[in-house]
Amino acid sequence: MSLSQALSAKTYSSIQQQFNLREVHDADGGPYMTLVAPMSPAPVGEMRVWVGDRVQTMVYIGVVVPFIGLDSHMIFAFTPPDSAIPHFTLDSVKVETHYAFHVDLVPRVELAANLAYTNAVLQPLTADFAAIKQLEGLSSADVSPRQYSLMSPWMLAYRATEDCFRNIDPFVARYVNQWSQLVANGLPAEVQADLFTADLAERDLRNRAGIFHRDVDPNWGQIDRLLGEEKANKMMSVLRGLVTVTG
Repeated sequence: MSLSQALSAKTYSSIQQQFNLREVHDADGGPYMTLVAPMSPAPVGEMRVWVGDRVQTMVYIGVVVPFIGLDSHMIFAFTPPDSAIPHFTLDSVKVETHYAFHVDLVPRVELAANLAYTNAVLQPLTADFAAIKQLEGLSSADVSPRQYSLMSPWMLAYRATEDCFRNIDPFVARYVNQWSQLVANGLPAEVQADLFTADLAERDLRNRAGIFHRDVDPNWGQIDRLLGEEKANKMMSVLRGLVTVTG
């Protein structure tokens, strides 16, 4: 198992166990979706889906294609549509000889109008946001301003050497821990009472439609070429919250 896959597996296993999520299988008892590429007789990856209560849906997509040097693993854990608790995401990738990752707590309200929310949800991550920049072998990932606008200013998005990637686990763990505490305990009462927001569910649909959009994230073009648009569209529908997955 590669370093990128190991980090992903450790993270989704921790979330699954902490929140007692139930995995949803296909008709044959396998992953929610097996990913097959036309140029490969064997599956090149899988999409796994878990469902629960406080974490409504967790999606893992893993794609490993050695002959093009791709080893990509994405987690997105979604809280319920009417919740202001952020979503969690981790992307860990190996492309040929280098690694890349991003980890974030995706806000459910507009931060500029909700300082108390920002202080409770994201400000505790500031020390890690600053400290990770001191790791040797780290360089900025190619993330557009438009992509940043859909996530949080505290997102960690970097490329890394192998030695550097081996040292990011504590930072990822602290982002997971901050998110898990919010999911388990909810927002402080004074923050919840102070929320200024439009319809949470509608905002979430629009936010997710932007995050998982071919024009915004060029990686979907690679998925289209590898798996075909039809399969990519099915994956995107789950990630956007357009498909209700039940256990």
